[in-house]
Amino acid sequence: MANGALRAPGMTGPKPVAGPQLAGQTSWASAIRLKDAGGQLADTVFYALVLFCALAILAVVGLVLYELVSKSQLSWHAFGFKFFLGQNWDPVNDQFGALPFIYGTVVSSLLALVLAVPLAIGVAVFTTEMSPRWLRGPLAFTTELLAAIPSVIYGLWAIFVLVPLLRQYVQPWLARYLGWTGLFEGPPYGIGMLAAGIILAIMIIPIISSITREVMTAVSQQQREGVLALGATRWEMIRMGVLRNARAGIMGGVILGLGRALGETMAVTMVIGNRPEIARSLFAPGYTMASVIANEFSEATGDLYLSALIEVGLALFLVTMVVNILAQLLVWSVTRGAPARTHA
Repeated sequence: MANGALRAPGMTGPKPVAGPQLAGQTSWASAIRLKDAGGQLADTVFYALVLFCALAILAVVGLVLYELVSKSQLSWHAFGFKFFLGQNWDPVNDQFGALPFIYGTVVSSLLALVLAVPLAIGVAVFTTEMSPRWLRGPLAFTTELLAAIPSVIYGLWAIFVLVPLLRQYVQPWLARYLGWTGLFEGPPYGIGMLAAGIILAIMIIPIISSITREVMTAVSQQQREGVLALGATRWEMIRMGVLRNARAGIMGGVILGLGRALGETMAVTMVIGNRPEIARSLFAPGYTMASVIANEFSEATGDLYLSALIEVGLALFLVTMVVNILAQLLVWSVTRGAPARTHA
């Protein structure tokens, strides 16, 4: 009989299966079960690992906020909300007011935006819409390379190059022709609010330009072709078909650049003058919240003095966080689900 198996007459029941075949099927089933179990274990370990990474970031932010809040309680109980409205910063007599620092931070950051936004948008428009292919990559890379330069290098460049130019040429010219505005009056020292605003503008151009380029790329090619088909010129196509559709994302990039300007420390500290006063002229020295922390934290001997500096840091932390959240929401409102543009 087949396979050499003999069956007695009248024997009933299933035909016996060869032993080696049954063993092979069992080993394959066991291997599949082991593979499935190993894959589930790997997925569980990977999920736990990435969850830990995500929670670690939230924990770091939470711990930073907790330390700032807890260590600033002494200053808050001593001055209350008046701390942010007072102009007197006198560590000797334990009198602290943060208004000069808030004023210096806001003025220098807004001045940086006024100078940086037109230039950054112009670079993004040229790179996205007008630049030849051979120049597009190097220009975008060079623009983004500015963001990789350490801030202390910007500060050194400002001291040795920018400040002398402002003192000898720019500030005398501004005082002569625009001094009547009150914004450009006083001795041209070079160091002051104007120098801080210019160096901040240079530092935030890569951020605004990069985000503007991304949101402009997210505008569909059909939108451009439709505007051109209606007889629009290239400028009208860029203005109405691209910039208008990307305006929310561009505003998000501007606000993100503002967040960078608000928190910049070293370069501003080296050129702003570091004097806690509120002056109308941009030639006058000033102080920012980040600069006062960097300059005076190591010298804060009293508990109230240290707590006041930490409260300044808490205000800067909250303002920067709110600004960055708004910027991310605006950029997301434009780029969500938008396909990348294919350049011809």
